[in-house]
Amino acid sequence: MNIQEQIKNYITSQPEPKRSDMQALHQLILHIIPTGKLWFLDGKNSDGKIVSNPNIGYGFYTIKYADGKNKEFYQIGLSANTIGISVYIMGINDKNYLAQTYGTQIGKASVSGYYIKFKTLRDINIAILESAIRYGVNQG
Repeated sequence: MNIQEQIKNYITSQPEPKRSDMQALHQLILHIIPTGKLWFLDGKNSDGKIVSNPNIGYGFYTIKYADGKNKEFYQIGLSANTIGISVYIMGINDKNYLAQTYGTQIGKASVSGYYIKFKTLRDINIAILESAIRYGVNQG
């Protein structure tokens, strides 16, 4: 199964309204990063044990670790969670930036140093989320 099929299956496996919200976000992110690399992480480690929620990734980012090692990863991530949806924005050096810049404007969402988590799209200001995603893409 190719990455596009894995992404489609993941999104369609979600209950409504999460399915429609994730599909809308998928299309939005593809519009922002039309030529970006697509990723699908099933949430399992090399032993097949579930260690995280599955993630759809967009774009390309190199994580640089303190020990000098590097890891290729996605720039923007999208994941369903038990409460709703998480959008991950990787590569922002200032871990307070997302919360300080978008936290008060985005609506009913939890904003950390690298993610924005919310229950449904109708709970947030989509234009503010798009602005945060575009900022993250421009950091890469």
